[in-house]
Parts: sequence; C-alpha cells; structure tokens
Amino acid sequence: MSLNARIDCGMPALLEFRGPDAVRFLNGQVTQDVRKLDAEKISLPSCVTDAKGRLQFRVWLMKSVDDALWVSATEADAKALEARLTRYLIADDVEVKNLSGQWTLVHFTADPGATPAGVIARDSARFGVAGTDWWIPVGQTVKFPESFPLIEGDALEAFRIAHGVPAWERELYDGLLPPEAGLDASDISYHKGCYIGQEVISRIKHAAKLNKRLIHATIDASVSMKSVLLDAAGKPAGELTSVSPVSKNGKRDLMAYLKRGAEGVVLVNPDGTRHPLEVGA
Repeated sequence: MSLNARIDCGMPALLEFRGPDAVRFLNGQVTQDVRKLDAEKISLPSCVTDAKGRLQFRVWLMKSVDDALWVSATEADAKALEARLTRYLIADDVEVKNLSGQWTLVHFTADPGATPAGVIARDSARFGVAGTDWWIPVGQTVKFPESFPLIEGDALEAFRIAHGVPAWERELYDGLLPPEAGLDASDISYHKGCYIGQEVISRIKHAAKLNKRLIHATIDASVSMKSVLLDAAGKPAGELTSVSPVSKNGKRDLMAYLKRGAEGVVLVNPDGTRHPLEVGA
C-alpha cells in the first residue's frame, strides 16, 4: 500500500538541547548516533533505554534551524521524557528547554514540495516510507498540498500496519528489548560508543539470540485479534499485536511477535479455521 498522504501527528512531546556539550551529552543518552544529524536535514528514530538495555521511550532526533537538537516523541509524556533525559545532566554545558505545546507535527508520506515560511521541514521515514515532517508553529495557518489528502482512523491504522511500523502499547512498550521489535535496523548505532544500556544491546547483537521477534505478515481476511498463533506442535507460538481493520483481495496485514524457534506457524480463528502465515509478504 503506497499513496501520497498527510498525517496529523498532533503536538508531540518536544525537548530542545543546546550548548557546547549538547551532542556529546545526548549521544550518551540515546541509541542513535546524534552526529549523523550534521550531514543532512533529516529526522532519525532512536530509543531511550535503561541500564539493562530495555526500552523506556522511542523518540525522533533532528536539528532545528539554529543547530539546536530537538528530541520529540508522539507517544510520551513530556515531563517524564525530560526527567529521564536530564537525569544524568550534571556538569555538562547543556541548556534544556521543554518546547511541548509550541509546535505541531504533520507528516507527508512523500516529498510535498516547497516548505512554507516559518515551517521546519525534515526528511523522515516515521511511517515506513521516505517522507517529510513539517514542524509548524502553533497558531500558524498553513495551506497543505491538495495532492496529499489527510488519512486518519482505520485508513491510517491500515497504512501503519501495511508498512510494519510499530506503535506504542501495541508493538512497543516499557521494558521491551529494542532488537526484538527490529529497531536495531533503524534506531541503534553499534559504532558510536557508550550510552545507557549499550553493553546489553551489544551483547544481544553478538549473541544473535532473541526470545521473540516482531514480524509483519499478510493473512486471510477472516483473522482478527481474537485469533491465536500456534506452531506445528499446536503450542502457542507468539502474540498478535495489530491486525489491519482494512482487507484487500481477501487478505489483511498484521503484526505479531513470534517466539524463537517457532516453525510451521498458523493462525487459528475462534471457529477453528487455520491459516498459515505469509511472513514478510
């Protein structure tokens, strides 16, 4: 599923970090390499983890127009995020401001063209395809391109699941190991050096063993969140996390966690009908 669309992301939690030590300090708090933001006008996803490498927040990083670092999260409490990211701020020359409520975020699933005055645009793949974020000051009126209609509700949820984008309280949750959700491919740098939780996440990479992994699959349209995952022996093989509310050609997309080693996995509906997974389709 691909289309030009506009997604209203509301007013995310938004923190600004500036000062001589801002890059170094923030690089020690998040899994992404903050230095990558120097190269282009991009926004990158990152995890904030605890000392055991377990997820606390998923955030997006970018540089604003004056080189201050912005950390945002669409599904987090701003005060809780600020408390975590400033917990280890002691002698560093860093100024932190909470800008939450001052900017709205609109995402386009492709390049929308010219950026209006006063708007900050950054390349972003937050919905699984190369797109663009527009950060708009609260109170500013913006005319959006007519070729990018707003999608919301079931259409947005179907788009998210079709592109395998994990959502908080569905695929992502406090205490998750980020590689289990496949975030090691997008959110984690294994070359930048130390950060909170780095040792555990590095060990996971080298051991190449996870107890579960997040998958995207296409399945018969009769499947629902009441269906269960079973392996070839009839034992529980994982957990459904999201099922698309929209079907196409008798199929629908889903996301689920599969247990390590699960083989011959099928989805079993409440009426007993069984459907093999088409993982990654």
